[in-house]
Amino acid sequence: MREPNPITAAAKASGEPVFRQIGVGPWSQEHPDAPRPDDPASPDFVSGRYDAALLDDGDRRNVLDRYRYWTVEAIRGDLDARGRHGFEVAVENWTHDFNIGSMVRTANAFAARTVHIVGPHKWNRKGSLMTELYQHVEHHPSIEELVSSWRAQVQREFDAARRSADTADADHDNTDHDNTDHDNTDHDKTANDNVDHANVTAQPCEGRVIALDIIPGAVPIETYQFPERCLMLFGAEGPGLSSKALELADDVVYISQFGSVRSINAGAAAAVAMHCWIVQHGRGVQQS
Repeated sequence: MREPNPITAAAKASGEPVFRQIGVGPWSQEHPDAPRPDDPASPDFVSGRYDAALLDDGDRRNVLDRYRYWTVEAIRGDLDARGRHGFEVAVENWTHDFNIGSMVRTANAFAARTVHIVGPHKWNRKGSLMTELYQHVEHHPSIEELVSSWRAQVQREFDAARRSADTADADHDNTDHDNTDHDNTDHDKTANDNVDHANVTAQPCEGRVIALDIIPGAVPIETYQFPERCLMLFGAEGPGLSSKALELADDVVYISQFGSVRSINAGAAAAVAMHCWIVQHGRGVQQS
C-alpha cells in the first residue's frame, strides 16, 4: 500500500479546518423573545417580505445579513429600490461556458443593472449559486440584436432626461416671470444658468459598448475611463468574443498581465472589469 504524502498526513492530523457557520438558524432560536416578522402584529411586519419556510428552518443562503429570512422577490425589489449601477453585463453563450455562472454572480455582487445572455437560452448556472434570482436577466438570440436594443434603450433614457431638464427650465422661467422684483444681476445670472443647462442637456448620449478581449488596438484597462452608462461584453473561455461582438463594440479593453499565459480566466477577467467600474463610479464602501 502506498504511503500517504507526508503533507497530506500532517494535514489530516492537524485538527483543521474549523469553519464558521454562515447565516442564521430558525427565527425562534435566534430571537426567542421577539414575534415573528411575518406576523401582522409584529412591529417589523412588511407584507410579502419574509419567507415562512426560512423563518421556520433558518437561512443559510449566500446573502447579506440584512436580507436574512427575506423572500427572493423582496430582495430583488430592494436592490431595485436602492438603485442598481449604470453598467450592464453581456455574456456570449455559444459554448455553454462554465464561467457564465461566475460572471452572473459577480454582476450581482456589484449591482449591475442587467445581465444579458447571448445565444442559446440554456446556460451553465453552476457557478452562479442562485444569484440570478436576484438579478434582472435578459436573453438575446444574437449579439447584433442585443447591441441594437441596448443602444435604443440608452437613447430613450437620454431623451427622457432631456425632456425632464427642459420641463425644469420651463418651470424656472415661469417662476421668474411671476416675480416682480428683479434686478439686472439676477437676470444675467438666470440667463447664464439657462445657457449652461442647455449645454448640458444637449450633450450626446454617453452610453458605450465595451468589449473585454486581447486583440491588437485594445487599450489597457488600467488607464481606461469607463463611462457611467455602459454595456460590457464578455466572451467564452478560449475563443474569447465573437467577431461580430468586437465589430459592434465602441471600445476594446484588455487587462495587463505579467506572467507566461496569454489570458486569465474569463470569469476572473469579468470580475476585474466590473470592479474597475466600481472604483471609478461606485457609491463607496458597502456595508453588510
